[in-house]
Amino acid sequence: MTQTNFSDSEACAQWRESYLAHKTANKLRQRDAAAAMQVSEAQAVAAFVGVNVVRLKPDFMGLIAQMPRLGAVMTLTRNEAAVHEKDGVFEKVSAEGHVGLVLGADIDLRVFHRRWAFAFAVREASANGEMKSFQFYDAQGEAVFKVFLRAHSDHAAFDAIVAEWTDAGQSAVLALQPAEPAPSPRADEAIDRAGFHAAWAEMKDTHEFFPLLRKFGLTRTQALRLAEPRYVTRLADDVIETLLVEAAREQVPIMVFVGNAGMIQIHTGPVTNIRTMGEWVNVLDERFNLHLRNDLVASAWLVRKPTDDGIVTSVELFDAQGENIAMLFGARKPGAPELAAWRELAGALQSHAQLSAA
Repeated sequence: MTQTNFSDSEACAQWRESYLAHKTANKLRQRDAAAAMQVSEAQAVAAFVGVNVVRLKPDFMGLIAQMPRLGAVMTLTRNEAAVHEKDGVFEKVSAEGHVGLVLGADIDLRVFHRRWAFAFAVREASANGEMKSFQFYDAQGEAVFKVFLRAHSDHAAFDAIVAEWTDAGQSAVLALQPAEPAPSPRADEAIDRAGFHAAWAEMKDTHEFFPLLRKFGLTRTQALRLAEPRYVTRLADDVIETLLVEAAREQVPIMVFVGNAGMIQIHTGPVTNIRTMGEWVNVLDERFNLHLRNDLVASAWLVRKPTDDGIVTSVELFDAQGENIAMLFGARKPGAPELAAWRELAGALQSHAQLSAA
């Protein structure tokens, strides 16, 4: 990505004109139009500060705490291979240390706000009238989270929040930072496999998994490769379509996690309308949409983690860089055992994978 000279107002205005012309002519979404213009998405948004964009104060959990005022909205979290869209109302908002929580019947988020760098209020013309959103980006200019108002949202509350949270500095220039290089994984031979296997078997909660990775110096996909076969099975890379179709057919309520470095967004409930369009596998339900690039899934795994509530089973998808694309579980609450229907569905995936490999 490049840094266009947005400090020059005339040059910035010319860039905006070129950007909009390219976006319109090629029917591109904001993210793709920015990439085509060789800038980050945050830079493309910031170029419109003073036009239809307002920079907001970088008190990110303070801003998230305002979201219940909007009523019903659509939240969007994505990574390179998956987009997760959920309609609902912000309910309980809290923060502890570097992690914020949004807990509710529909909007369920884990907010890693330490990774956030920029916040904007955006007003855009659309075929259905003016579209209003709050958009949040990391220090590299990548989108971490967006909140879009629907027609039935509280638009007066949006305007009030923008007025209250407008930042003193309304520059179109962003101080972007290069991404930190990913640490090199340890060689498999350097891993204490016996200790790792014992620690896995002794887990009491799924949240112990990430501390376990840190303790033994493992990447996530490395941990899955080196785990005991009783806990992990490699699945076919394109398993997600089968999983979603079967979950819809059996009406098994599931949990779908999609995230990036700054946010994890969760859907809990059934899925119904599954459509595959080219490389995209989609859930197109009234209050939940998932769009997942099947061709970017480099590995898929059936994972079993011991907990005080019994084994918890997940299907986990990763890209070629070992980054998580999505995780799927059976719907459950802490303190409750895993759904038998989900375990049976996941087990059928494992059997299919084993038969295919035979």
